[in-house]
Amino acid sequence: MSQALTRSNAASPLRRILNQGRYESIQMLSNGEQLILAVVMPLIALFVLTLTDLVNDVADRSIDAAVPGVLALCVISTAFTGQGIGTGFDRRYGVLTMFSTTPLGKTGLIFGKVIAVLSVLLIQVVLICSVALLFLDWHPNPWGILPGILFLLLGAAAFTALGLLIAGTVRPEATLAITNLAWILLAGAGGVLYPLSMAPDWAQPTLNALPSAALGDAMRDALIHGQFSIAGLIFLILWAASGSFAAIKLFKWS
Repeated sequence: MSQALTRSNAASPLRRILNQGRYESIQMLSNGEQLILAVVMPLIALFVLTLTDLVNDVADRSIDAAVPGVLALCVISTAFTGQGIGTGFDRRYGVLTMFSTTPLGKTGLIFGKVIAVLSVLLIQVVLICSVALLFLDWHPNPWGILPGILFLLLGAAAFTALGLLIAGTVRPEATLAITNLAWILLAGAGGVLYPLSMAPDWAQPTLNALPSAALGDAMRDALIHGQFSIAGLIFLILWAASGSFAAIKLFKWS
């Protein structure tokens, strides 16, 4: 009997984290602005890049160049902009403080948010890949599928850390402005939808240091050429580690 109770109690934290992850996922998907960023904008970007000549020089076909960039954009939409905005306003209204004092605790709250990011990202990836495969004749390089998944996860870790860092250190209104502006700038000039080789020479050294460039280029190397980007791996790990360290040190719960 005592062993059974012990196992039940041991499973309780996991159950609480999973419940929190489900709650966070529903909150993200029920928010109109976040839903537009997570689903509508990536789909629009997919069709625009495929049906125009904006990325014709990146791959033999526009769709093959478009999908890797759009998947990288999904990571930024969910892990950085969506999570940053949601966490910022949760912090303002005392939701974070309330959850951190419950049996869930701060650690459980953070893991719940990670589950939410991965859950929404999974939906995005399935949706984008399904549309690309079924309607736009996308042919990913099969050797790049597993590396692509790895880079999506590393990108999610890096941008979640950066989103939480901003949400935990500035006012919610500033978080809203910073994350939305960053989404636009990174999508247009941060190496997400377009390789940095298309940027002006004077800007490339700075842009190459961005996590968006590392993620976008690594995804294109994987899904177009079937190559594993060592540089992308190193940059994303460094950004994830440094962003997490800064978020842990500087995050304010109220």
